[in-house]
Amino acid sequence: MNPKLEVLTPQNSQLIFIDQQPQMAFGVQSIDRQLLKNNVVGLAKAAKAFNIPTTITTVETKSFSGHTYPELLAVFPDTPLLERTSMNSWDDQKVRDALAAAGRKKVIVSGLWTEVCNTTFALSAMLEGDYEIYMVADASGGTSVDAHNYAMDRMTQAGVVPMTWQQVLLEWQRDWSRKETYDATVGIAKEHGGAYGMGIDYAVTMVHGLAERTDHGPMVEPVAAA
Repeated sequence: MNPKLEVLTPQNSQLIFIDQQPQMAFGVQSIDRQLLKNNVVGLAKAAKAFNIPTTITTVETKSFSGHTYPELLAVFPDTPLLERTSMNSWDDQKVRDALAAAGRKKVIVSGLWTEVCNTTFALSAMLEGDYEIYMVADASGGTSVDAHNYAMDRMTQAGVVPMTWQQVLLEWQRDWSRKETYDATVGIAKEHGGAYGMGIDYAVTMVHGLAERTDHGPMVEPVAAA
């Protein structure tokens, strides 16, 4: 059986953030940087809600890359930052140990830059660690659109599975009857999901007729059409 036919679940997957740091983001040209950060933080909140083992790596924090986004650190305040010098996170024993400790072969990746740190990690982890890699394309960024796209192509040809962050979130949730994570999933989608989140807001107020808030006043019940 092809293990990649198995959907992601909170029990079979882990997550790694690679070098989500400001100097790395300065070089990103493949996606709007604010959208990139939104997607990274949305993915992080999803991992937190579903108790996904999460690794955060950094490179040359004080000499070049700067500190990890505070919004990401706020989601995982107690997660250690695995500092290294290599462009390839797989080269660092601390990273390999963290992945092994999670004990899950499906590794979801969000990192900078796609064509360097993401690609080398993905290829090495598959070759040397026998991991399955799921690359979150819209929570990663490259130095140009071509750099990002060709890197994604190279990884996909090698067996990496391309994904988007909302796809990961909803694959973890899978069934809306799972009430223990329902509110968190909807909340993350509303806060970070763009058009999807707006659609949820619309459905809540206009379709289901729940309370809405006026511009400067308290919550009021929507008025039914005559």
